[in-house]
Amino acid sequence: MFCLCRAASLVVMREIAGEYPLLHAPHRWEWAPFDVQFSTEIPPDEFVQSVHVVGFIDDRIVVCRDQRPDVWFLPGGTREPGESIDDCLVRELREEAGARISGSFHPIGAHVGMAESSGPYRPHLPHPRVAWLWGYADLAVEGVPTNPRGGEQIEEVRVVEVADARRLLVLENVWMAELIDMALALRDQPERFEQQPGRAAGVIPGRAAPGRSRRAN
Repeated sequence: MFCLCRAASLVVMREIAGEYPLLHAPHRWEWAPFDVQFSTEIPPDEFVQSVHVVGFIDDRIVVCRDQRPDVWFLPGGTREPGESIDDCLVRELREEAGARISGSFHPIGAHVGMAESSGPYRPHLPHPRVAWLWGYADLAVEGVPTNPRGGEQIEEVRVVEVADARRLLVLENVWMAELIDMALALRDQPERFEQQPGRAAGVIPGRAAPGRSRRAN
């Protein structure tokens, strides 16, 4: 679950944005269509449509590919009706990577936008303000993607070096390399990020899973 920490100076947030300018810059997601911007402020649960994870196995990162030969992405996806953030992440990791969280999920920020559509992407999802939550976690790959009918069909999962993850992921999202760098920095120095106004100091505990810009759905 999320818990709010005590507020810290906004200087910290400005410093982080300055270190990752491409990640924090406004972006247009034509598939939505949304104008979005990243922030390290964690949005309220009711605005979170999707959750995605920079998944580490030791010092390598889990990336996924669907039927498109050159489009790689981080595992994650859209919440189902009544689904919590951590339940969504457990399910999406199983479906897209055959993986489970072996530690805890640490939220690091979100892309937030105002929908231009007349209604939500799905009836149970937030509208018009929508957030895509990002975080990092240690993972264990235990099988192959389950690829449920009607879901994204994953054809390949790789566990790659950080440099290779940056190279593969920026082909679809130019800001993705900075997201990876931020996750690495947070993993190494969590105390720097924890005491910011409105962000979560806690983590979502990992749970064992049973047995476009990329469209961040």
